Amino acid sequence: MQEQLLQTSSVTELYQDSVTLLSQLIETSSFSKEEQVTAFIIEEYFADKNIPTHRYLNNVWVKNKFFDKNKPTILLNSHHDTVKPNKGYTLDPFSATQKDGKLFGLGSNDAGGALVSLIATFIYFYEKADLNFNLIFAASAEEEISGANGIEALLPTLPAIEFGIVGEPTLMNLAVAEKGLLIIDCTNNGKAGHAAREEGDNAIYHSLKDMEWFKTFQFDKVSPLLGPVKMSVTSIETENKAHNVVPSQCKFVVDIRVNELYTFEEIISEIKKHVTCDIKPRSLRMRSSSIAMEHPLVKSGLNLGRSYYGSPTTSDKAMMNFPTLKIGPGDSARSHTADEFIYLNEIEEGIELYIKLLKEVI
Repeated sequence: MQEQLLQTSSVTELYQDSVTLLSQLIETSSFSKEEQVTAFIIEEYFADKNIPTHRYLNNVWVKNKFFDKNKPTILLNSHHDTVKPNKGYTLDPFSATQKDGKLFGLGSNDAGGALVSLIATFIYFYEKADLNFNLIFAASAEEEISGANGIEALLPTLPAIEFGIVGEPTLMNLAVAEKGLLIIDCTNNGKAGHAAREEGDNAIYHSLKDMEWFKTFQFDKVSPLLGPVKMSVTSIETENKAHNVVPSQCKFVVDIRVNELYTFEEIISEIKKHVTCDIKPRSLRMRSSSIAMEHPLVKSGLNLGRSYYGSPTTSDKAMMNFPTLKIGPGDSARSHTADEFIYLNEIEEGIELYIKLLKEVI
């Protein structure tokens, strides 16, 4: 009973510290590529607890006190950058406001709640000497823009990772798979001419045919976790703005969400069979990922009564070449919305569930 009371007290203290830290982070601007100050705040938070920190660019990481290079390592990761606030805010996005059991502010839900809950979880295990695994916590930058100086840059500097937890708002349910993101730039070429005469070859008309194909085509393989591949034309432009010139070139962008049953190369190959436009993928980095249902992390989560699903959104999980489970407090539906918030009890529950999740494993 006494041990249980001590643990409860410890979690309560960690929760209170987490809310204080998250409030400080909310009140500090940390747009992607501009996270210098929040990185410093996180460094200082660990320093105040006598935990040595490491920093690479705007990424901050720490390892457990009794780190043993002969043991496998678990990575706990979330990001401390945010998007810019949209125009719909009625509250100050940089004011950490508590009201009706909620903590309002930019980044509170995505992914501040998960970030501070994972920090609390790491601290809970930090001084334990009898772990079967090492623990590394990493607060990464540039997640919101899939930037090259975020987790992708940090991972090569870390010790080898066996598997990891990526903290994102999932209502503490298990995102065991995640759609990949493939963005392609498409270009149709025609011939310029005067719109008043029967001249030229209108590149827009060629693009319309291709865009109709993107709208209607369906890939055969449908994932039980992630559903079908989804393609959306999201922007279009021509090289001239004059009303009386038939455009010789038309460009458009296609956002493609890829399930785990296709490689990006297979998707691109199929597209080229059906369209006339030139295809240029922007990046092949944000691939679909999944973790086996038999993985100890997933089993632990299921034993705790959590549900599982495939996530339509991408995260830093896509950059990791080892098994990862995406899970965290908050709701993805609140991400990037005006007057963003997280329920305070979601943070407390997040800490408790993260600890229970890892206790089954380590």
